[in-house]
This record gives sequence, C-alpha cells and structure tokens, in this order.
Amino acid sequence: MNLEDAHGRRGDVRRLSPSSPAENDPHAVSSSISRIRWSRRQDHHAHYTTLIRLELEDELVAVEERLRAWSDRRLKDAGIALFRLRGRTAGWLFGERILSFQSEGGDDLPWHKFGQGDIVSISRKRPWLERSTEGTVLDRSRRRLRVVVNDTPDDLRQGTWRLDRAANRVAHDRMREALDAFASIDEGATPLDDVLLASLHDLQASSERPPDIPKHLRVRADHPLEGRILNGSQREAVSAALSRRLTLIQGPPGTGKTHTAVEILTIMAEHGSGPILATADSNVAVDNLLQGLLERGVRAIRTGQPVKVRDELREATLDAHLAEHPLKLDVSAIQDDTREIQRGMTRLKGREKGLAHRDVNRNWKEIRALERRMIEEVLDRAQVICATCIGTGHHAVAERRFPTVLIDEATQATEPACLVPIVRGARQLILVGDHRQLPPTIISQRAMRDGLGMSLFERLVEAGVEPFLLAKQYRMHPAISEFPSARFYGGLLDDGVTAEDRPAPAGFIWPDWDRPVAFVPVEGLEGTDSESQSRFNPEEASLVLRLVEMLLEGGEVGAGEIGIITPYNGQVRMLSDLFDGAGGRGEEEPFEGLEIRSVDGYQGREKEVIIFSCVRANDEGEVGFLSDRRRLNVALTRARRGLIVLGHPSTLRRDPTWAGWLDWVEEQRLMAWHVLGM
Repeated sequence: MNLEDAHGRRGDVRRLSPSSPAENDPHAVSSSISRIRWSRRQDHHAHYTTLIRLELEDELVAVEERLRAWSDRRLKDAGIALFRLRGRTAGWLFGERILSFQSEGGDDLPWHKFGQGDIVSISRKRPWLERSTEGTVLDRSRRRLRVVVNDTPDDLRQGTWRLDRAANRVAHDRMREALDAFASIDEGATPLDDVLLASLHDLQASSERPPDIPKHLRVRADHPLEGRILNGSQREAVSAALSRRLTLIQGPPGTGKTHTAVEILTIMAEHGSGPILATADSNVAVDNLLQGLLERGVRAIRTGQPVKVRDELREATLDAHLAEHPLKLDVSAIQDDTREIQRGMTRLKGREKGLAHRDVNRNWKEIRALERRMIEEVLDRAQVICATCIGTGHHAVAERRFPTVLIDEATQATEPACLVPIVRGARQLILVGDHRQLPPTIISQRAMRDGLGMSLFERLVEAGVEPFLLAKQYRMHPAISEFPSARFYGGLLDDGVTAEDRPAPAGFIWPDWDRPVAFVPVEGLEGTDSESQSRFNPEEASLVLRLVEMLLEGGEVGAGEIGIITPYNGQVRMLSDLFDGAGGRGEEEPFEGLEIRSVDGYQGREKEVIIFSCVRANDEGEVGFLSDRRRLNVALTRARRGLIVLGHPSTLRRDPTWAGWLDWVEEQRLMAWHVLGM
C-alpha cells in the first residue's frame, strides 16, 4: 500500500502526514555512509570499541560524580540512593543470600527507582572510600527492598546502610570480547559478517539467501502454518524468518511482535533446528519469550541470575534445573568434605598442611568438572536457550555454538550488545524490533554523537535491508491508533480491534464517547527542583490525581489498569508522593497497583487507560524530552481503551509533531476544556 492511499483511507488530513523520521529527534544519528556500511572489519572494530569505552568511562565518571559531589538530598530526590536502612538476612535464592533492607524507623521507603535486576552498591556512608558490596535487586514493596548478594556484609544487623545505583562493567567486557571475536578472521564467530557489515552491493538479495546450516536443520519457506494464530503480515514475517539467513521484523505497538517471535522459535524447535538462542536487551523481554515458549510446550531454559527472572518462571532457570540434577548430591558431598578439611587446616603444620591444601584443590577441580557436566547435560536437553544479549556472554553458554539466533527488542540494544549473541556462531539471524520506538539507552553523549545510539537493526534498514512490517495492531481503540499510525507508520497500520472491543471507560467525561482520546489544557507553569534539576508541574499533578479518582468512581477500571506516564523524574516523584498522601498504592490501599513511570519504563507495556502528563509549560516554548518523536510514539500507544493527555498548549505547539497532534485533536473535537471546571 502506498502512502497516498494510506492517507486517503485515514481521512485526508494534512497534520497526519508522516514527516522525516529524524525530524526533531535528538536521538537520531547522522547516517554517514562510513557508519552504515563497513568495507573493513578492522574499522568497524576500532569504531565500536572506542564507543563502548566512552560509554563505560562516562558511566563511571557519572557514578563517581554522583557519589562525591551530589548531596544526599539530590541523590534521594533522583531516586538513585536510599539512606539510613536497617539490614537483615532473608533466606536464600539458589545458593545466594537474600538481604532485606527497611528504613531505620520501619516507615515507608521514600520514592526510588530501584527495581528487579538493578545492580546496587551496599555501603555504610561513603561508598567511594569504603569497601562496598555489590548486589542485585530481587524485589521491592512499599516498606522493604530485597537484594541478592554473593557475600553478606560484615555486621549486617549493626548500624545503618545506604544503597546506590552501581555501574555495569560486565556489559562492557562482554561487548568488547564480542567485538574482538567479530573482527577476527580465524575466530569463525559468524559467517554473517559480510551482511552485518553491509559491505555487499546487493544487501537485500544476500539477506534472502538460505542460511548456511545443514539442510535437515533448515525449515522450508513453504512450511505449513495452518493452525497457527497468525494474521497475514505475521505469516509473511514467520515464513521469511524460517528460511532466510537474515530477517528484520518491525513490530509497531500492539502488533504482536513477541507473539510472532515465539511462533518462529516454536516452529524451529518442533522441526529440530536447535539449539536455538533466543535473546533480548532486557530481562523482562526475555521472560516474555520464555513464558510464550513454555506455554507452547517448548523445552526452554533461562540462563542468567534467577534474581533477574520473574518469580513464576524461576523453575525454568538453569540454576533451578541444576538444583534438581542427580549429580547435585555428589557436588554437595564434596563441598561438605572440603569445608571439613578447611576447618581442620588451622591445626595442621608442614607436610600434613600441604597434603590438606592438595586435597582441597583436588576437590574444587572435581566440583568444577561436575558442575560443567551438569550444565552441559541440562542445556543439551533444551530446544531453546533464553538469555539477555549481555547474558549470552556468561561462561555457561559462551563456549556453545548456536546456528540460529533470534534477538527481540533489537532496536533497544546497541550494536555491540547484539554482537554478544551473534558471535556464538550465528548462521541464521532474526532481529525483531521497531526503530520508530525507543532507541538504545546511552549514557555517554560522546558515544551518542558518534553513533552508538543507532541499533544494528536500524543500521541494516538504512543500508537497504527491507524489514517485514507487522501491520495489524490489536491493542488500541481505533481512535487512539489513528494519529500514531498515520504520523509514524505512513498510515500502513490496520486495526485488529473495533471501537466495540474497546469501549470508553466510565468516570471520565470524554469529549466524544466514541473516540476515547482527550487533551486537557493546563495553564500552570512548570518548576525545576533546585537539587535534582528535574522538571515538575504541580497543577498537572493535582489534576492527574483527580482524573484517577474519577475513573475509579466510574467502576469500570481498577487502579492497576491505569498507567500514568510522564517524561520527567521530578514529576514521577511528585505524583508518587501525591498518591501516597491520598491513600497509597500498596496492598489494600485505594490506588493499589497504580503505576507511575517515565516513558522509557512503559516500552512494550499497556494499560486500559493511560494518563500522560507532559509537564513542560514555559514562556520560552522549550519542550525538552517531548521533542523526541520516538518517545511520543511510545507514550501515545500504551492505552487500550482511553488516552488522556495533560499539557500546556502554547508550549507544545512549538514542536511540529505535537502541533500536528493538537491540530488533529482540535479537528476531532477531543479538547477536554470541561475538565478544568469540574
């Protein structure tokens, strides 16, 4: 379908016309030909090695700067540190100790950004001077935070502790190793180097070639798909992914990209194409793949730290399988024997002590050999191995070879991160993502300027590989999807749901009950926190509280079905405090389950109703983060049944994309002026 036909089908509205994807996008990367196509792998290696070094350096500098220069209040307001915590042990998780931290007085913890899987530093008062303990957040509640550690800090119950967000050196090291492997001719890391470097004249034709794997492992392009729950565009993408050596699948919001990825993996597993490596940038996305595979009866194993895996999926982790392995008893017996020898060594001298050391070393060698055997046996039984991109560099899978690799969320991962699974021997590669949504998260502005923010998926699209577009969305009421479809996808998205499937929820008085989108104009000006320098808007915040109360009074949606999105941590904090003061969001409290997050925290997620607080309202017309088209696309496409946007009209109109959306809102008569008088 051409764009002209698409615009006509949506209604010939000028403001819905798509503009250049890079227009007004601060994360867009200048696509100089030298960074899209690489004729020499050495140049590619040098370029990206420099970029990941800059990223690590700037992350370490940022962490050091925060720890040394920021006041405790600023760290607390930014949500990246917690102070005066009492600690205690709270059980075990597959051999690792769980620590529980609460505020000194047992009160609610202050607002913070720590979540499952985050790496934290545990110290007393000055982590830049003290010996600190590194841990991983297991879970959180209103009054406690649980962290998994290898070693318990001394005197845990004595005095108080602080938690700080820590830098991730492991990711850098594994990306550097992957770049080294990709650049080495002798390494044999992947035969896809020519297509990934985009050094070929006809890249599209090369990507369509069959994968260089034995014929009995290949799945034919005409593999029967009857009985599979797939629409036309999903079916086309699946058929291509099964038979080509490189496939890009673009999944706009609500089009079922993870469902499509799971179907591809399931068919390959049933065909016996394994071992297959299924990865994604985030633990959440990997868990989604794992859950889909397990529901289809696929033997899938999740590697990585169990602490980073959803509780209901932990029985599918490698650690859980190892705990049930028959050889586990032998390992435990040798470990007990080793500890017994070590306890008695203090009484030994001379030759006897030397012999004891020899026995300990021999035992540890035997333990490591048994553990390697156990890991091999567990993974050999798996049809699909699931891990994060960086997690595939772990020793448990690093030495194995995977002819087929699928990367979900490929547009949120940097190119070096994608190379970590690819250099595990990929001969058939499927990248699933959407370069019209959020790009990789980059800390270093130097690395961003030189192209680290452009994903491998996006670079290959720029180089000429045509992605398969999943063209039917099943999430949003057609009125909610209308503007994003036209503005960001050329009008090529169809609706797989009707207005009757997504009725407007009661409680809020919609300007048009048949089109549950509303813009609430708010004239109050923004503020800036003197410590954290983050933006907030008190008038918008108080109005958000009133809107949520109205929706709950309507009785058709619960607090857990409502999501609040805002681009600024200052507003997240203000809203969190506001709702906690109005009754709370904990168990059996009025707003139980209500989620208040930044735009980045909502990628890949959905709610029945989304309330988006824009925050920015100033005489200069500065919109900041709001000018990022990809963030706007994500924010406008999370809602299933209703979307309410609060903002300052004159400020938002300074941005062309927002101006287009406001024009569309006015034309559709979706301005909610009446809310201000309620």
